[in-house]
Amino acid sequence: MTSDDTARPGSSRSIETHSALSPEQTEAVLGLLAEAARVDGQQAVSEQGRLQLRGGEREGVSHLLLTAGGELVGYAQLEDTDPVEAPAAELVVHPSHRGHGHGRALGSALLAASGKRLRVWAHGGHSAARHLAQVLGLTLFRELRQMRRSLTDLDLSEPVLPAGVTVRTFVPGADDAAWLAVNAAAFAHHPEQGSLTQRDLDDRKAEPWFDPAGFFLAFRGDELAGFHWTKVHAEERLGEVYVLGVRPGAQGGGLGKALTTVGLRHLAGQGVPTAMLYVDADNKAAVAVYERLGFVTYETDLMYRTET
Repeated sequence: MTSDDTARPGSSRSIETHSALSPEQTEAVLGLLAEAARVDGQQAVSEQGRLQLRGGEREGVSHLLLTAGGELVGYAQLEDTDPVEAPAAELVVHPSHRGHGHGRALGSALLAASGKRLRVWAHGGHSAARHLAQVLGLTLFRELRQMRRSLTDLDLSEPVLPAGVTVRTFVPGADDAAWLAVNAAAFAHHPEQGSLTQRDLDDRKAEPWFDPAGFFLAFRGDELAGFHWTKVHAEERLGEVYVLGVRPGAQGGGLGKALTTVGLRHLAGQGVPTAMLYVDADNKAAVAVYERLGFVTYETDLMYRTET
């Protein structure tokens, strides 16, 4: 959620809702997101949200385009796929058009479209986004930390795997179903990650950054027990602990720590100077593990929601 609504009178505007965007609309939105990221220093819409811009209609996903004077100046995405949680949204206003009430207009449209059951991300937790959340009557309920550590001084010994566990890299196609099943089980409590489908996996495999050599699978016999999927952000020279999961029943015994070490050693070998990861602030056990590995909080994403 990126906006700056100091409530100056807004110019005439319209908001259209689409279940899918045309190639031209997609390019316009991506251009808006790129300019906002350049000014703000970070993306206003998550990777999943950006992937959902492409490829046609997706069940439960809506795109809101705000235009003023015939120009696209704001975008919001609403995802209503969780059977329990309120619909989730992200929104952004072009930096040159902030301060005209466009963010409030998008937020109000999202509230109406969701039946006033809404969760909204504010990436970076900027003061303008906090103000907009307050104006919309939303309250803070989730804090997602981005943590980082240097890889130039990485000194991790060879990982010690639990007895009977072996590690190999992901084979696209052959390992898809097993990974999706373990990912769903490991992240059953985490709606964004645990609900990934084959289409979501295919989207990521089609991205330029995808490299199966950095996607590690841990097996006990023929059964997938855990995984560590790493990612390299080449332009930013960042390595990411993209997804790290252990199947329920295989937890304990040090598998998660061993897989973390495998991935970090791989990233260090790619020549990127810094590693990053995301973790919920209330997952104190995971935060403590990462802090012991030398990670410190770099920035924070906040999620707001309507009162339920």
